[in-house]
Amino acid sequence: MPALAAGRDTRRMGNTGRRWAWVAVLLVGVGLHLLVLETLAGTGTVTFVPALILLGACVAPAAFLAFAQGRPARRPVPGSVVGVAALLGGVIGVVAAGWLEYGTLHRLDVLPMALVGLAEETAKLIVPAGILLLWRRHPSPAQGLVIGVASGAGFAALETMGYAFTAFVGSQGSLGAVEQTLLVRGLTAPAAHLAWTGLTAGALFTFAAAPGGRKLAAFLLTFAAAVTLHTCWDTFGTQPAYLFIGGVSLGWVLLRLHLDREPPAASGTPAAPAPREPAAHPR
Repeated sequence: MPALAAGRDTRRMGNTGRRWAWVAVLLVGVGLHLLVLETLAGTGTVTFVPALILLGACVAPAAFLAFAQGRPARRPVPGSVVGVAALLGGVIGVVAAGWLEYGTLHRLDVLPMALVGLAEETAKLIVPAGILLLWRRHPSPAQGLVIGVASGAGFAALETMGYAFTAFVGSQGSLGAVEQTLLVRGLTAPAAHLAWTGLTAGALFTFAAAPGGRKLAAFLLTFAAAVTLHTCWDTFGTQPAYLFIGGVSLGWVLLRLHLDREPPAASGTPAAPAPREPAAHPR
């Protein structure tokens, strides 16, 4: 069956390419960032600063998102849904979190770290929850995790751009300060916003797939754990704390990516034949 064998090979190559796409995203992104950095340093033209910040803020979140999207899945999340989740999740998440934190600050004259974590983790779930309500294909828990990672990636990228711009202005144009901010936040993003939102969105989709008391409790506990990890991250602010909290968060989301994976349908199974049209009666 040459056609069947060719189909198997094509699907296998497609799965392999999707699985390792994150490496290409990472290498190309780092290469473009270094190219812009060298051009900026060589010419001194500040108009390259926005491109430098944009690339530096997006490379690590985009690579981890490609890694999550490339895991084996029976029904991968369409690229259009991933793009919408990243774009709208980032913009709506940042705006909603900003207003929630602004209102809390005005009411209490202080912004407790626990409320920062609660506001941001809630804001980042707005778009995944909206996709869950509007997507009529009954998304699986694995798809929910990827959509959550996408929303967290958009949020992390926009937040990092804001911090990098603040560092540029506050340091009176120091590229070193900008690069340090981009490096630290880029390396920690997968273990922070992406992991927390991916975990909570995955738990939310798990509950939606099979509503029940246990699944609801699991979602609420996962959300509470994400808020707690976020609060500890913002509160302690030391390298050992970042390593410990980041290790817990990243290990947890990687475990969930492994447990929630959906192996593709067996490629050796031939497709069911199309139903035959009934024979026309002779006239």
